[in-house]
This record gives sequence, C-alpha cells and structure tokens, in this order.
Amino acid sequence: MANERRRAPRYPIIATAEIIEPQANLRLKGRTSDLSLVGCYIEMRNPLPVRTEIRVQIIHNDVIFSALGVVASCQPNTGMPIKFTDVALDQHEILKKWLAARVRD
Repeated sequence: MANERRRAPRYPIIATAEIIEPQANLRLKGRTSDLSLVGCYIEMRNPLPVRTEIRVQIIHNDVIFSALGVVASCQPNTGMPIKFTDVALDQHEILKKWLAARVRD
C-alpha cells in the first residue's frame, strides 16, 4: 500500500460549501467531508475540472470560511479535493478553531 503524503492532517467535518468559479461566474453547492489547514474535500455530483481556480465558502456552526483554491483532482459523481491557494489571516484563524474543536472531540 502506498504511503500518503499530506502536508496537514485531515479531520471529518460535514459543512455546507459553495464553490464559485469566477471566470464563468458559476456557483455550485456541495458539502465538505473532511477539512485540513491546506484544503478540503467537497462532495458534489458534478465536480469541476482539475486545476480550475475557485473561491470556496464553507459554512459551519453559522460561521463562514472563505478562501481561494484550486481543484486538485476530479471524481465524477463523487466530488473533488480542493487545495487552498490563498487564505486570509482572519480566515485561517476560523479554520484553526474548527480543526482544534475536532481534535478535542
């Protein structure tokens, strides 16, 4: 079995997600199944192509996290992993709080 090399641990967090593809002004809905400091997995039936640049908004416990990202791979009818490419400091703090709460659970 191949070893996975991840830059940050993933945590199971189910949250509402909105993906915005700015070139076509396309808005898609999905939900996260896991989240890390460097990315997330978005479950959706019609994922975007690999390397599509997006803005992702994740709503969890009435708090909104927003970041720029890129589609890392595409799994039709399942979803897509997103790599965060630009996360503002205040947004990074939101993400850290969510993940810290998961570690305590």
